[in-house]
Amino acid sequence: MADELTPETPEEEQPQKKHKQRKNGLYPGVSDELAENMRTGWADTELHGLEPIAQAAHTAARRAALSARFPGERLVVPAGRLKTRSNDTEYPFRASTEYAYLTGDQTENGVLVLEPSGETGHTATVYLLPRSDRENGEFWLSGQGELWVGRRHSLAEAEQLLGIPAKDVRKLAEELTEAEGPVRNVRGHDSLIESALTDKVTKERDEELRVYLSEARAVKDEFEIGELQKACDSTVRGFEDVVKVLDKAEATSERYIEGTFFLRARVEGNDVGYGSICAAGPHACTLHWVRNDGDVRSGDLLLLDAGVETHSLYTADVTRTLPINGTYTDIQRKIYDAVYESQEAGIAAVKPGAKFRDFHDASQHVLAEKLVEWGLLEGPVERVLELGLQRRWTLHGTGHMLGMDVHDCAAARTEAYVDGTLEPGMCLTVEPGLYFQADDLTVPEEYRGIGVRIEDDILVTEDGNRNLSAGLPRASADVEAWMARLKG
Repeated sequence: MADELTPETPEEEQPQKKHKQRKNGLYPGVSDELAENMRTGWADTELHGLEPIAQAAHTAARRAALSARFPGERLVVPAGRLKTRSNDTEYPFRASTEYAYLTGDQTENGVLVLEPSGETGHTATVYLLPRSDRENGEFWLSGQGELWVGRRHSLAEAEQLLGIPAKDVRKLAEELTEAEGPVRNVRGHDSLIESALTDKVTKERDEELRVYLSEARAVKDEFEIGELQKACDSTVRGFEDVVKVLDKAEATSERYIEGTFFLRARVEGNDVGYGSICAAGPHACTLHWVRNDGDVRSGDLLLLDAGVETHSLYTADVTRTLPINGTYTDIQRKIYDAVYESQEAGIAAVKPGAKFRDFHDASQHVLAEKLVEWGLLEGPVERVLELGLQRRWTLHGTGHMLGMDVHDCAAARTEAYVDGTLEPGMCLTVEPGLYFQADDLTVPEEYRGIGVRIEDDILVTEDGNRNLSAGLPRASADVEAWMARLKG
């Protein structure tokens, strides 16, 4: 990795600013002759006649709804900034969900501002970093310059793509400092913007904005549904990739599985939507096992919980629990089939007009029945559910909203989310599980170390639901037949 310059951030650089050298850089400085040489001789690369991004009409409608909800108030929604991984290297940037939802843009340092206009409306402006400056050398001397990290769109190009007027974000903090009137800001993404607004906002009012934007994402539009289906389709292919290389994973570790799925996510999408859970053997009993450094053994189960994130940042969230050698043992099948029956009951409960909790209750009822039937809990089932006794082995809720965040709409009010009612266009996961810890002395030894979860992404439709991840088999016999075909 090249290392000749200081990792200055472009938004802090003014046209005539000198770029300091990196400590221990091999060049002592930049001569006037070299600086002049680098200023000239470059072709005009401005792009013209760009088509708007696919979601531009949808983001405009979302901004209009936001404008109507907060008339007369300035609304500020930042994308966020690069975060340091170590020393002078950064994590890959991921724009804040709120910003990407309202603009379709994903560049660091961007800020959407809705300025009050008239009695009820707003004028939207997206503030962005312009192309890196060739006059002051930023484009080749800055750690975030064009020759180091790639070309940014010009402001004019961004306007064509996003359908929003664009301005230079480097002047925004000063403008916001001097702004008057009520302001709301989405917090937690941009400290510079928050500092500029510190005496103009309140925590309570900002939280109202965050909650509104969280709830607005509950019902997906046509574009979003298409992206979620695309994410699920790629995820199906990622699971197929894993099954084909299980022999290589056995020779190495769970990380071979993680890397295999990640390849599919990067080739067909932006990234994985969350850290892949590649849990073999007793690791399947750890709900969020993301170390992925354990052994993969024939005869054990593999719990694979993973999802591809599309280029527009919509993610799938799918889980299958697979026999590593292709065949479930009797006890593995017994537990797996119970979870499958539970998931079937949960999916059947997903329909418009149903309570959000209904699918969870239906799934948990089946699991409680099984635990009583197996003699692990004393019935009746209603008593078990009332006291939550099944939770020793079910542990988690049966699902959550899904979208641009794997746990989407997380800031929504309880009455609008878990106590709310399902509507067409909502997308959620149904993912019951049973987990018998390796050290659990309350269950027979044959159960210990077995964890099973089955998870699918379910879209609420006008007349019921659609399983977006139905491309992956779920019934135990179908899973075995599918694995046999893939392994040849």
